[in-house]
Amino acid sequence: MPKRNAHGAGSIRQRHGGRWEARYTSGRDPGTGKQVQKSVYGATQEEVVKKLRQVLTELDGGVFVEPSKMTVGAWLDIWVKEYLGAAKPSTQENYASYTKNHIKPSLGAVKLQKLKPHQIQAFYNSLMIGEDALTAKTVRNIHGILHKALKQAVKVGYINNNPSEMCELPRVVKKDMKVLDTDAVGAFLAAIEGHQFEAIYFVDLFTGLRQSEILGLTWDVVDFTAGTIFVSKQLVKGTKARGMYYLDSLKNDKPRKIKPASIVMQKLREQKNRQTEWRLKAGPAWDNPLNLVFTDELGKHLVHNTVYKHYKKVVAGIGEPDLRFHDLRHSYAVVALMNGDDIKTVQGNLGHHTAAFTLDQYGHVTEQMQEASANRMDAFIKGLGKKKA
Repeated sequence: MPKRNAHGAGSIRQRHGGRWEARYTSGRDPGTGKQVQKSVYGATQEEVVKKLRQVLTELDGGVFVEPSKMTVGAWLDIWVKEYLGAAKPSTQENYASYTKNHIKPSLGAVKLQKLKPHQIQAFYNSLMIGEDALTAKTVRNIHGILHKALKQAVKVGYINNNPSEMCELPRVVKKDMKVLDTDAVGAFLAAIEGHQFEAIYFVDLFTGLRQSEILGLTWDVVDFTAGTIFVSKQLVKGTKARGMYYLDSLKNDKPRKIKPASIVMQKLREQKNRQTEWRLKAGPAWDNPLNLVFTDELGKHLVHNTVYKHYKKVVAGIGEPDLRFHDLRHSYAVVALMNGDDIKTVQGNLGHHTAAFTLDQYGHVTEQMQEASANRMDAFIKGLGKKKA
């Protein structure tokens, strides 16, 4: 029988019933100092020899991980509870929701050390099939969560490598960007005149704020003297467990100061006056603990879905039923670029990480601007020729 007297020494024997066993020393108990004996099993001597050789190789290389009964689901629970402390509350809730509703039902029972790339790949593929199929973007988000959890498992030594790294992810197809052209902007402004959410839609169209950002604006970040707005937080809704709306840091944790057109600041002044009237009328019933700019007549925060539904009715009424709320942001960017703002300025106002990202998003606008610039230069040169004549 093979013998090994070095670290991890192993021996092989055939057990009663014909099954083969190989014993090896995996290390020493830190409490008693005694050697810890482990075994691997197989139907044949050849199978056991192969398993033992693999274990001893890993022991010698310092990459051996003790077999564990921990499941993927158990590790995900630990990871969500213990390793997400530095993440934003909304991120923690998002990760917990995805792991509970998608990852654990499909992979939770699999032993962590037995999880293979093809199992994860099959899971991703299944998410895009059937009536409840998820979008490619959502599948990639789920992959991002699972990948981070497994990466942490590698760090703490529960697994040797991250099996999710070998998976193929679905390609995200960009949705066609829809924007309000000059005529549509005029029609939109006419349609929202007198609307209960007129100020929100107007300010958003000419600042490019995300919906959660504009609903999360507070009066302390609006500087009427300087004519600026410091965008630093967003209004988000907690999960059922949290059960309330609260202010959170921005999507990319990148606060920004913007200086909108003076008419935008005038709209905000009107909103402040309107809110003052509401507060006086409501008396003790007034409740605006977050100091929000946009509230209902009792100071309560507005609900994203309510603002969105009213918006959809407005755009449908002007013949643009496919416009999303986010397209107000795109419309702002296009209008700004077409009216002479440079890419760097638009990037800063939108809060993009890089000008390259902004250019990628709105490159078609800059191409039109280049074409217009070339035409102006052509006219200028031709004009010089006429003067010489």
